[in-house]
Amino acid sequence: MFFADRADAGWRLAPVLRHLAREGPVVLGLPRGGVPVAFQVAQALGAPLDVIVVRKLGVPYHRELGFGAIGEGGVRVISEDIVARSRVRREDLAAVERVEEAELARQAAKFRAGRQRVPLAGRTVIVVDDGIATGATAAAACQVVREMGAARVVLAVPVAPPDAVAWLRTVADEVVCLSTPPGFSAVGEWYQDFSQTSDDEVVSLLARAADRSAPREAEVVVDAGGVGLAGDLVLPQDVGAVVVFAHGSGSGRRSPRNRSVAAALRQAGLGTLLFDLLTPQEEADRANVFDIETLARRLTETTAWLRRREHDLPIGYFGASTGAAAALWAASVGPEASAGAGYGAGSDVGAVVSRGGRPDLAGSRLAGVRAPTLLIVGGLDTTVLELNRQAQARLRCENSLEIVPGATHLFEEPGALDAVAGLARDWFTAHLLSRAG
Repeated sequence: MFFADRADAGWRLAPVLRHLAREGPVVLGLPRGGVPVAFQVAQALGAPLDVIVVRKLGVPYHRELGFGAIGEGGVRVISEDIVARSRVRREDLAAVERVEEAELARQAAKFRAGRQRVPLAGRTVIVVDDGIATGATAAAACQVVREMGAARVVLAVPVAPPDAVAWLRTVADEVVCLSTPPGFSAVGEWYQDFSQTSDDEVVSLLARAADRSAPREAEVVVDAGGVGLAGDLVLPQDVGAVVVFAHGSGSGRRSPRNRSVAAALRQAGLGTLLFDLLTPQEEADRANVFDIETLARRLTETTAWLRRREHDLPIGYFGASTGAAAALWAASVGPEASAGAGYGAGSDVGAVVSRGGRPDLAGSRLAGVRAPTLLIVGGLDTTVLELNRQAQARLRCENSLEIVPGATHLFEEPGALDAVAGLARDWFTAHLLSRAG
């Protein structure tokens, strides 16, 4: 398994650690390279992020041979066996320790920029690095974390040699490693970009994670029935609900129009999940873009994934073009769904908004939609407007059709997309945030 960079490694590592979210973990990154990986893990789990600064104590005449390690708060882990075998005077070992203590204090002060350490006593702690070569530093970090009072220590890395992982399982309570290639020689060979992480980058990432007024942002991999779909999840502080965007007609999570609407929703306290309904390989076949049933299934599976992650938050759908049909299909309740054969999320969806959508493509599923539905169409998009009117007549839920005067299908006219964002914001806040309250 190859990784584009450390952020990509963190995005891939996070879903494998999802089972730990319920334990309220603390995520610790080993500086420097482990911090960008740990940042993505912490964001995905909604966990606090900190660094674990560890200094290995090397025997004076053979620095590669460690006789122990030290951590913050005066934590010391010493191997008396190595001390005895090294036959080095105690005062020489003490001199090594003093030098390393000074460097440890300097690094910790610089990385945290005046912030206090995150308390670890009684917590599940996830120690993250960008990879493992020998495992000595990771082992020392796990030992130091345990001495700091952690109730459970989990070591998580993207890549490591098999023998190192086997040994580290005797040090940590759990080891999570995405790839253990037998031909391992160096961590960097498994990264496309393994450029050095600077002190400034570590400081910046820790500051972002500590800013509780900032939204939680994470590039996630959605588990949609075993298919990994790339997505961007942003949750403002005090988030009241989440809107899932269903793109259509070959568009994806990078759609500038949907991202513009998403930004407006976040200003109103709504979280947003923009993700790709299809993998890059699937997008190559144009027929998949119009396979509404498959798109609806992906949306339903994504809703289940989001519900497992943010179980207390109401969920709404924002669909565009064929994505609107998928959203309505997924929001429907039909006899085949109740029998377990359908793909509708039904009552799990609190509201639906369609922008320039093709709700007609949801067919007979329209009658089964229970979520309040808003259809937004440009006034000059006459063909789609007529199709929306026909679809509206088949809806049995609370619904409304709003026409943006002078707008065409893509709402490219000045002020048109702002009008869409305002209508969507008002619809979602009325129907989702009232449920959250």
